[in-house]
Parts: sequence; structure tokens; C-alpha cells
Amino acid sequence: MEPTPDELAGVVDLFGALSRTELRRGLAELAFKRGEEYDPDRFTGTVEAAVRSYHLVAVSPADAGVVAPTDGEVLLAGPVAFPELPDGATDLPHILDVPERDPDIEGAATAAAERFRQDAVTAIEKTDHERVRELLDISYELETWGGLDLSATRERMDAELARDR
Repeated sequence: MEPTPDELAGVVDLFGALSRTELRRGLAELAFKRGEEYDPDRFTGTVEAAVRSYHLVAVSPADAGVVAPTDGEVLLAGPVAFPELPDGATDLPHILDVPERDPDIEGAATAAAERFRQDAVTAIEKTDHERVRELLDISYELETWGGLDLSATRERMDAELARDR
């Protein structure tokens, strides 16, 4: 089972917010139901790639306005995701001992925007123009998702790309 980023967002969206551990455990349960390898750690790279692509956003439980017994941050379906449920995922609320959570998107968006700005600075400092281009596209989705203004960061990324021309 190799879930797509949108499927990861679908599982997270099913609960409102999940910790990385809870999400990996849910994915392992789905893999088990399919008769596949079900080690939760197998999904670590997949989850991190979805965070990097902003299919998932990772924020503190306080920023998301949720109470969660987590291993740090909670994950929410992110601004570029089109959440869809993988086969069998509708059974997860009955399998996992995780309550449904109602995250505060405004608080989460503010935290996600801060991470986005840091990602942009890192990409600019590394002159990673491919990542800068990715982040430019993500900026519009993040603005819409969170009601934010990222124009100053976008101008800085545009200026970096202009130097490359």
C-alpha cells in the first residue's frame, strides 16, 4: 500500500487532525486489512513527503486548537490536498482509538504560513529554484486555504527567480 498524498489528507480529514503516530498507525491498519506489511514506520517517508508538499500541514495542537495526546505536532489536511479516502478507511474510526477533532483552521493557517515563509527563505538561501517554483504555486493555495497574505514572500521568491534568468 502506497497511499497518495491526497489519501493521507483524506485519512487525516476523517478525524479532523491526527498526530504522525496516529496517521502511521491508521495506514498500518489499512495495510494489514489488505494483507500487506503493516509496520507503521514504513509510512514515515510518505507522511513527511506529504508535509513537504503541503498536502498535510504540521502544527502544534495549540495552534490547531485541539486537545490531543500526541507525539508533538498534529497534521491537518493541507491547502494543496484534494482529500480522498483509501479503500477501507471508513472503518478507521472504529479501529483506532482516536476522537474526532475539530481544528481551528485560522490558527493552523497562521502556523503553516510561518513554516511556509521559513521554507521559502531556505529555498532562496540554497538557490533551489525548483523548490522556489513549487512554493510559489503553493503560496496561492495557502492564501486561499488560510485567508492569508503571502505577497511579500512571493515577491521575494519572484526576485530570486528573476536573478536566475
